[in-house]
Formats: sequence, structure tokens, C-alpha cells
Amino acid sequence: METQHFSILVNAPAAVVWQTMFDASTYRQWTSVFNPDSYFEGDWLPGSEIRFLGSNSDGGMNGLNGMYGVITEHRPYEFVLIEYQGQIVNDLDDTTSREARQLIGAREAYSFSEADGTTTVTIDVDTADTYAELFGELWPKGLAKLKVLAESAEHRAQTD
Repeated sequence: METQHFSILVNAPAAVVWQTMFDASTYRQWTSVFNPDSYFEGDWLPGSEIRFLGSNSDGGMNGLNGMYGVITEHRPYEFVLIEYQGQIVNDLDDTTSREARQLIGAREAYSFSEADGTTTVTIDVDTADTYAELFGELWPKGLAKLKVLAESAEHRAQTD
């Protein structure tokens, strides 16, 4: 397991970036790079279970795959920490497979730092070695989509 670090500068206030990142509709858009049918169930509040889901590897929605965890820290517009507890395979929670055991206890942290209306988003994610290269490619793509979405939301807010 290694911790990967990703960061992007977004020309929007932290509140706008936060809303764009965690709102169900825009979450689906920026996370589509990980899975075209990506979505979450649950909420982002401390102590809440959250489930990250998407279609299975053959593209079908019969049998969702993903992972689940608990929000262990939540400071609005500043920080969210998720601790993973297992994976979901064909709609079933899995904590015993080799892949699930690698995931259990892994953390994913989202940090937001605003200065003069511009926000730096930093992601620190524990990644199994077998997925490090894949996530090294996908996280920057997801953050680039988040940037476009948040900056367009900020632009709309300024022109309304």
C-alpha cells in the first residue's frame, strides 16, 4: 500500500469547489473517469457510512461494484477523511477477499485550501500497489473535470 498525492488549483472559492465535489449530480460527472456509472449512497457527515458504486466490469448494472467506508472527519470547506471498510462485489459486501483485505483501513483525504478566491484541492489516497499506476492516471483526470465543473459553477454564480 502506498499513499498517493494529487492536487489541483481551482479558480473558485472553497465553498463552490466543495459543493461541486460532493453534490450527487456533479459527483457523478467528475468521477465518471473512474467508472462511467459512478455514484455514492450515504452522506459526507462524520460517522456516516458512505458507499461508492458503479457498474460491474462488464458494464452491466446487474450487480454493482465499489467500496464502502466511514467518514471519520468532516470540516466543511476544509477537509474530509474516509476510512474504507471493504469492497462491494456484485451487490455484496466483501471484507474477506485478498482485494478487500488490502482496502480495509485505507484512507482517502480531501483537503481544500482557499486564498483570494482560488482553492487548492489536495487528495491523499492509500492505494494498493496493483492499482497505483491506474489511479495515478485517473485521479488527475477526475480533478481536471472537477476544476471545469467548479469554475463553470463559479462563473454562472458571478453572472446571475
